[in-house]
Amino acid sequence: MMSESNKQQAVNKLTEIVANFTAMISTRMPDDVVDKLKQLKDAETSSMGKIIYHTMFDNMQKAIDLNRPACQDTGEIMFFVKVGSRFPMLGELQSILKQAVEEATVKAPLRHNAVEIFDEVNTGKNTGSGVPWVTGHHPRPMTMPGNRVYMAGGGCTLPGRLGKC
Repeated sequence: MMSESNKQQAVNKLTEIVANFTAMISTRMPDDVVDKLKQLKDAETSSMGKIIYHTMFDNMQKAIDLNRPACQDTGEIMFFVKVGSRFPMLGELQSILKQAVEEATVKAPLRHNAVEIFDEVNTGKNTGSGVPWVTGHHPRPMTMPGNRVYMAGGGCTLPGRLGKC
């Protein structure tokens, strides 16, 4: 059993990890996507195609160098979580993910995409009723979580993975 002080430290640490990871994946394309784009770039024969690939890779590098999102529409943040019944912060997980999104929104910065539908107000924090969207399952009584983060924007799709999903 975790003491209340240790539990709060663990909550803060997990929030920080998820916030940093969420901000980071906004600046980087997944490795498999970059690898495929490199293959396609190397196979490209038309001069216009080569220019387009050069521009794409230049933009990807600038996103990393400037620590800015690779796409202006970072979308709604979604979490696909695998967590077991023995995970000590199971009851706090929803609030941890919400706080992490709010921190990542400032850190990255991410585009503000959460709107309170009945109030017609953008929250400015990427959080609100049902946002971030969190789904998950409890495959077994495991203690360590796995988490996939997905940015579902109109102009980009940048999935990332943290842990064993």
